[in-house]
Amino acid sequence: MDISGVDLVRAAALLGAGLSMGFGAIGPGVGEGIAAAKACEAIGRNPREAGLLTRTMLVGQAVSESTGIYSLVVALLLIFVV
Repeated sequence: MDISGVDLVRAAALLGAGLSMGFGAIGPGVGEGIAAAKACEAIGRNPREAGLLTRTMLVGQAVSESTGIYSLVVALLLIFVV
């Protein structure tokens, strides 16, 4: 069984895709969790502003999730293009 250069490149691309999704999902996951926790704390302190806090939290989480989507795009490019 001989490993050629094409096989090595394919293995590296698949490993890179896995690492891209792994590291790319950690940041948004932690960031969204912290944002939700702080929003719950703020709603607990001032329940009258729950609508505004929830809306602001959701916009922030959507922006945070964009980095996870970028890592998904990079992983898909590594899997299907390389």
